[in-house]
Amino acid sequence: MTYPASDEPPRPGPQGPVRLGPFARTALRPSPTARIDDGFWSVRRDVNANISIPQGPALLESAGNLHDLRLAAGTATGAYRGQYPFMDSDVYKWLEAASWELAHHQQGTGDARARRLADDVERIIALVAEAQQDDGYLNTWFQVTRDDAHYQDLRWGHELYCAGHLIQAAVAHHRSTGRSGLLDVAVRFADQIDSVFGHGKRIDGIDGHPEVETALVELFRETGERRYLDLAGYFVDSHGRGLLGSEVYCQDRVPLREAQNVEGHAVRQLYLLAAAADLAAESGEAELLRANERLWQAMTATKTHITGGLGAHHDEEDFGDPYELPNERAYCETCAAIASIQWSWRMALLTGHARYSDLIERTLFNGFLAGVSLDGERWLYVNPLQVRDGHTDPGGDQSARRTRWFRCACCPPNVMRLLSSLQHYLASTDGRGLQIHQYASGRLTGDAFGMPVVVSVHTNYPWHGRITLTVEDSPGDRPWTLALRVPQWCEQYSVQVDGAAVETRAVQGWLRLERSWRQGEVVLLDLDLEPRLTRADPRVDAVRGCVAIERGPLVYCLEQVDHPGGGLDDVLIDTTRPLAVKHRPDLLGGVTVIAAAGQRRTPAVEAAHWWPYRAADPVAAATDPPADGERIELTAVPYYAWANRQDGSMRVWLPIL
Repeated sequence: MTYPASDEPPRPGPQGPVRLGPFARTALRPSPTARIDDGFWSVRRDVNANISIPQGPALLESAGNLHDLRLAAGTATGAYRGQYPFMDSDVYKWLEAASWELAHHQQGTGDARARRLADDVERIIALVAEAQQDDGYLNTWFQVTRDDAHYQDLRWGHELYCAGHLIQAAVAHHRSTGRSGLLDVAVRFADQIDSVFGHGKRIDGIDGHPEVETALVELFRETGERRYLDLAGYFVDSHGRGLLGSEVYCQDRVPLREAQNVEGHAVRQLYLLAAAADLAAESGEAELLRANERLWQAMTATKTHITGGLGAHHDEEDFGDPYELPNERAYCETCAAIASIQWSWRMALLTGHARYSDLIERTLFNGFLAGVSLDGERWLYVNPLQVRDGHTDPGGDQSARRTRWFRCACCPPNVMRLLSSLQHYLASTDGRGLQIHQYASGRLTGDAFGMPVVVSVHTNYPWHGRITLTVEDSPGDRPWTLALRVPQWCEQYSVQVDGAAVETRAVQGWLRLERSWRQGEVVLLDLDLEPRLTRADPRVDAVRGCVAIERGPLVYCLEQVDHPGGGLDDVLIDTTRPLAVKHRPDLLGGVTVIAAAGQRRTPAVEAAHWWPYRAADPVAAATDPPADGERIELTAVPYYAWANRQDGSMRVWLPIL
């Protein structure tokens, strides 16, 4: 893999996780500045900023992460705390989340809370710097418990995984504050890794958990140092060479360019693919781009749940086989949803195709957002699509009940960092205008022919389908294109400019409005949010004969708390009756609920849970098991809001009456 040589210093770019290099070969670039001011995502981000992130240092202290850094620094005594060699990564993900949050205050919204956050960040950065060894190496588990065994357990040691999260935190802190303290630590560690790993160096190997690859690409983008890009390419290219025993779990069975489907540990696979997309962007390599497109298509067609969730198996947190999409045993780790968003965003920038942002939207509103409680204090590691009546919860990291923190606490700070940088995923520019990928109230910028364009957005999406866009700045009389994504689920929509209907249709998901825009012109995009019933591919055995309720970008579910008098295992939906919509400002922070006609089936008298199949009697066959029961009204709530009231059963897919 080769990259264009460049003596240019890094250019200023967006305050977000992806800042493309000066010669990146992509269709789109992230919006230079983007802001979320109001509405649905503003509420979720406020909870993240005011509740989740501020409690991070106390949680990291109680879990032992900060104690372990002090042990490595020689400023504390005692035993290493924690069961895993990757405890440091939780600290780094929190630092990244806090740094993106500080970026908002750098823009003029500082207050006492922001100053406390800045103090916490600087205190923990100083602790990280103290823990770093003279040669640049940094991993508290090895430094405290096995200081003579650096890089000797690449499959499980997670040293490079932790390094990746450190680098991403450092890049975020540098972009947000302009300070270089944490970046200096990250550069020293990256240089130490580069001195050890590579063809002809001391170690020809890869980490069992990809992560350092995307981080090294971003460190190249931040510093302009080409060695980091080359090292990222080495690691990506080395997967599939059998360096970890040809294991599917670690994406070491087949080289990425030859792979036909995603496999193994879901988060590891997706982090690796995000890095591959970054490398395709910087190198322009067609084969690597084709591999990314092929694997993304295979994943969405055969291994993605309706919520955007990924991972069929609790065992090894694995993708599973094509169309193996269970409900109550779905893993759908919150971190996998985040990794999916990161990969799809890179693919959207690389290709310009709207389908990647369609999946981002589905995952954001459902599989991702379910991972954090409405109050910002409790979390889900796994996100099943059904919790059965009488469920016995295993507790811990595989609990179907929200938990304050986890032994393996990868998900909570991962959620924090995505929410604090969410504005980065809203919009892009291509030098000829502005593309809006996700709808949230705020202010977005792009460029057209070297001149700035600015659009403000106001919407009550996803509860209402109207998006109002106002042109705030435009480059004179020269035409430029405002591109609006029409979601894949939307069958009917309309658009007006200053009150006049525009007769144009979306092409491949983009509604492109090209004109000489004047300051103050208003665009109204109306998306039809009629609720709908969705069925799965018949090859998905787990949900054959079932439907799910959706409205706009939201997937809905039933919860036991809304259906007194029994559980949900015996509930069926009557698809011949219309769905009714009602907004409930008093419920779950204000949600739109959907009512449907249904029936609670009377349990069979027989002790067995199976019945004979009588093909000669189609009437009898169609009614086995008996379908007699009580007519009831079903109340569906958004999936992201489940498990916020009381423990009980839940289901997304509903058997048809």
